[in-house]
Amino acid sequence: MPAAIPVPPGLLAFADRGEGWTEWLDGLPRLARDIVEDWDLRVDGAPVHGFCALVLPVRTTSGRPAVLKVSWPHDEAEHEHLALQALHGNGMVELYRADPRRHAMLLERLHTEDLGSLDEVEACEVVASFYSRIHVRALPQLRTLTSYVDRWTAALAALPRDAPLPRRLVEQAVSLGRSFVSDSASDGVMIHGDLHYGNVLAADREPWLVIDPKPVSGDPHYEVAPLLWNRWEEVLASGNVRGAVRRRFHAVVDAALLDEDRARDWVVVRMLHNAMWTVTESAGTLTEEDHDWLTECVAIAKAVQG
Repeated sequence: MPAAIPVPPGLLAFADRGEGWTEWLDGLPRLARDIVEDWDLRVDGAPVHGFCALVLPVRTTSGRPAVLKVSWPHDEAEHEHLALQALHGNGMVELYRADPRRHAMLLERLHTEDLGSLDEVEACEVVASFYSRIHVRALPQLRTLTSYVDRWTAALAALPRDAPLPRRLVEQAVSLGRSFVSDSASDGVMIHGDLHYGNVLAADREPWLVIDPKPVSGDPHYEVAPLLWNRWEEVLASGNVRGAVRRRFHAVVDAALLDEDRARDWVVVRMLHNAMWTVTESAGTLTEEDHDWLTECVAIAKAVQG
């Protein structure tokens, strides 16, 4: 029997996220080993990790390079294999095999280079070029975006008036969120959910391919916001936060032929939801990092509105 798979220290550090994490991490070395054995794989490199998964370079019996991804069980990862199956590698990493019960997938091996190596506007255009390929009719198994937005907007509306957020923006986002929930166009398309620079990797089959979908039945315009809040240090370094955010926003909207007003409204909603989670999870004690994030969320929501 092969040895248990070592878990990277960075992933083990996530044990402090809660009891469910501790139990999963304790069993992960044996779980990964069992899958490697069951699928007749050969380990082909050191394991790495993301925020919620172990990723292990392997080779199949035919010698084909691949990666084994074993994810922590959670809602966002539940339907990842279905999204990959539906796309058959069209713009997205190809799925070779899946075991939903063990939250395991055998995937096409890509390179480690992501879009962080490109100029930010060019990177936005690359991401936007994938929208028409990966935004297909939503699978019936997917949760709806509006079911999430309904809950999050209610939580935003419940924030106390003295919450450290501009009240006008809060009220605007609540109004927009409720409008999106009642709009049939807010659901129906399979969207990635977290499509940013780090989730597009260099590949052999194409120059770039998308990874790590968190699929829901939603609205393609919802996808824009992560491109605005990631690589934030470059926005600050520009000396013109509003201008830098708007350059990214318009690069995506123009390249993907999105409706500018709808994309803008979704950015406002999404940024205020992000801020709301920070306020509510802080239990009244905001760290310096929390304050920086709230400032960023407000700056982005204001910038896209002119």
